[in-house]
Amino acid sequence: MQIGQASRILRRMYDAAAPYREKACAVHFFAIKYAHQIRGLSEKEIVAGAKIPKRYQTEIRKIVNLTRYVDVKVHKSPQWDV
Repeated sequence: MQIGQASRILRRMYDAAAPYREKACAVHFFAIKYAHQIRGLSEKEIVAGAKIPKRYQTEIRKIVNLTRYVDVKVHKSPQWDV
């Protein structure tokens, strides 16, 4: 996955989660769902491309790092998962 594609996916998830007041949750879910595909990409560039607040850079980095130590199983996707 390239930065532009990651940014577009993140932005769609972020916007779709807004009516549910779950934007931060959407950013975390994005990082979990796509961790293996975005590992090694610049969180700063992904967030800038998605045009979301800079504070989410750190959140994405933390979640991606955490996925190295857990098995991710998505039993049910949120209604805003695109």
